[in-house]
Amino acid sequence: MPIYTDRVGWSEEEYERKIAWTASNIVPLRPDILGFQELWHRSSLNRALEVSGLSAEYDLLAPPNADGGRIVNAAIFRKRMLDGEPEWISDFPDKFRLHSSGDDPQTPAIEVQITSFSRPVLHFRARVRQDHDPVHVYVCHVKSKAPTQVWSEEWFKKDEVYKPHRTNLGAALSTIRRTAEASALRFILTKRMKDSETPVAVLGDVNDGQHSNTVNILTEQPRYLVGDSRGGGDTALYTAQTLQEYRNTRDVYYTHIHQDIMESLDHILVSQEFYDNSRKRLWIFDGMTVRNDHLDSADHKADGTSDHGIVCARFRYRPAKAL
Repeated sequence: MPIYTDRVGWSEEEYERKIAWTASNIVPLRPDILGFQELWHRSSLNRALEVSGLSAEYDLLAPPNADGGRIVNAAIFRKRMLDGEPEWISDFPDKFRLHSSGDDPQTPAIEVQITSFSRPVLHFRARVRQDHDPVHVYVCHVKSKAPTQVWSEEWFKKDEVYKPHRTNLGAALSTIRRTAEASALRFILTKRMKDSETPVAVLGDVNDGQHSNTVNILTEQPRYLVGDSRGGGDTALYTAQTLQEYRNTRDVYYTHIHQDIMESLDHILVSQEFYDNSRKRLWIFDGMTVRNDHLDSADHKADGTSDHGIVCARFRYRPAKAL
């Protein structure tokens, strides 16, 4: 079936290699929850799960209408973990606004009118333990850093002055869209987390680095405590990458290679219930790994690999003791 601008689609051999590679990564990980981005067809993910031999252990979350015509986020998780019904959030919250008349007399007014996510955010509740509230899981994929294609726009075609600025203008539009999507998701997260003890995990391709503005919006830049300090942020999210770096003597974390530049675009973000130094900790961080050897592939389509690494974070149940 067609994918993006490839009207021919993939050959049967290319498709089978993709299925086999996906299945081969599910088996060694065997996670409780695994998020997927860029899913075109529900049956493909179901096929990969069958090839892995783990269909009896996992349930699949993908929209019934994921039939090759649109891109969605999806997940698999261990059976009997789902609590309630999942949702795919397409529209930004009703009250969400990105508008300002300017911070000072020299700052022009600004308004961003984006109203929906490029890829619907998957939200579901996972009952990890029967003696605690379920974990709210969000699987996201925000706009990439690839420049938006503006060459087909009427305003672009009408005036030659824009031609040498195609990349610049397209990159700016992608950044605005990515920032708006991150902010809209943070709006949703804050509403869920504020003045509550709801455990939250965000999994996804954020298309930006650990210290980028995109990730800072999502996490609210919490303070990472050291030693025996205790705290935690009510609406904060903590990156698994940072949690791992506190345990490493060297940072070798990357999930994507573009023009020989290694970046960390894929993240696992967790609320204070998963943070070691939080007074409200329920789970303690037990390490993070990244499967990224396949990123050196010269042709991902030919060998069935992904052009992104696979991030795995582990947590053990160990509630914080009252001081």
